[in-house]
Amino acid sequence: MELRGSTLLLLGGSGLVGMAVARRVREFRPARLIIAGLTREETEAGVRELTSEEPGIPIEAVWGDIFMPADLATRSRADVLADDHARRRLVNELLAPTGEGLENNLLYQWLTRFRPDAVVDCVNTATAFAYRDIFSSSRELLASADRDDLSLPQVERHLLTLDIPQLIRHMQIFVDGMHKAGTQAYVKIGTSGTGGMGFNIPYTHSEVRPSSTLMAKSAVAGAQSLFLFLLGRTPNAPAIIEIKPTAAIGWREIGYGPIRRGGKPIELVDCEKPIPLTRAFAEGATGWTSSGRSLESVFINVGENGLFARDEFETVSDLGQMELVTPEEIADVVIQEMRGRPTGRNIVAALDGATFGPTYRGGYLRAVAIEGLRALEKEHGVRSVAFEMLGPPRLTKLLYEAHILGRLCPSLKAIAAEDADTLAGDAERLITKREPDLRRQILSVGLPILLADGASLLRGPRVVVVPTADETDAAARGWVDLRPDNMRKWIARATAIASEPEDSRNGSSARWTAVDASGPIVPPKLAVWIFENEDGGFRIKR
Repeated sequence: MELRGSTLLLLGGSGLVGMAVARRVREFRPARLIIAGLTREETEAGVRELTSEEPGIPIEAVWGDIFMPADLATRSRADVLADDHARRRLVNELLAPTGEGLENNLLYQWLTRFRPDAVVDCVNTATAFAYRDIFSSSRELLASADRDDLSLPQVERHLLTLDIPQLIRHMQIFVDGMHKAGTQAYVKIGTSGTGGMGFNIPYTHSEVRPSSTLMAKSAVAGAQSLFLFLLGRTPNAPAIIEIKPTAAIGWREIGYGPIRRGGKPIELVDCEKPIPLTRAFAEGATGWTSSGRSLESVFINVGENGLFARDEFETVSDLGQMELVTPEEIADVVIQEMRGRPTGRNIVAALDGATFGPTYRGGYLRAVAIEGLRALEKEHGVRSVAFEMLGPPRLTKLLYEAHILGRLCPSLKAIAAEDADTLAGDAERLITKREPDLRRQILSVGLPILLADGASLLRGPRVVVVPTADETDAAARGWVDLRPDNMRKWIARATAIASEPEDSRNGSSARWTAVDASGPIVPPKLAVWIFENEDGGFRIKR
């Protein structure tokens, strides 16, 4: 299609990929560019940024939840679900016969109001529906039924976690709305749900790999792709394109400052006096102190996934893990496909051959980002290890444990020669006496520190992994564990790495994830080694 003089609606336009697409689209001088976001603040900020870069291009901002009726779309979902009338209305519209009541929806009204020639959809639809967590809701529903105290509001809330009915409704709105608007092209920025990895993905939402919630995300993403495939085979439908990145997308910025989770700064806390393990997680447990300040560190902003520390980013983007693709590359493909220049990345045209994997540019710029993070660490005198944003607290645990070992030992070969009891005592003294800032950072991101005696720990107000009643070792899931038994695991890992034969091959068949057992300890490299060798968590396709 011809972009010059056209009207484009960019959903999720103030996000990481959305902004990259907006910048590319401007080059073709559309008559009208509408940037749509969830909140007024984020959308208007995106429009201001774009306008300041190139004044004179007409850009409009609209906002609201595109999965809601227009009159409810600026209220939070929690607020709507707490409203008996609004909640029942959502249920009725979700389960309404095909095509009924579509005109009430905010997205439908945008489509029929702006009549866009093209829609570029950067909203992560699969996450929005799957993370409403039908599994937890179902368990709660059954428990209430067993107690004979099931209520109508609880049933209504459960119905609103049904991801496939919501996806069906959403697609009905899109199809009918674009038909009435005369839209010529629809481009979806999709997802695989696993960053391009498979069922062995080590980044998940529970100790089960992969978690049901994560698989629901992949299922919804796949279902939407098939809906788009069918829509692309429908007469008189717009040209349908889906670009499905299969790598981590990054990045918006690197910087130093307060670390935020869910938009709120993480409070900097400390715990100097050990708490007996028997009461550390009891109701009303205390013992930690607040500094009255926020946790500040070096970070990289990777869009919807939040802020990552250097080691987190370095681990996730490493070769054999999620790796990296840049939003600019995605935007370039979007533009080419919209202009009728096939790129081989449209999965509607080739479902099994068009995933967008990591790139040369992403790999090169990963090194640029890491060096930038290192420079900022040096400038501010901090070590950016992990903020516990990614999902598995086990990654944060491994990174911090490896960092502690790196503070104690010069190499993996040195760790292999250590005594576990001695190493545990040295690690505890490092945490409790020598490096309080490291202790505070660990506690502040939500990880308890289990001391060498195994009977007491340090913790802050927020704990990511709280032990269950029948659990024998919650530390393995997400605590920094200074017990001798855990040190033996690290010694065994160091021994295994040190005993690996040195790779004498100097060609392209050399191992790209090899760990240098004689050099300084690099926490991300160790985390990757553990994911690959202990968890089987590595990718075989790009």
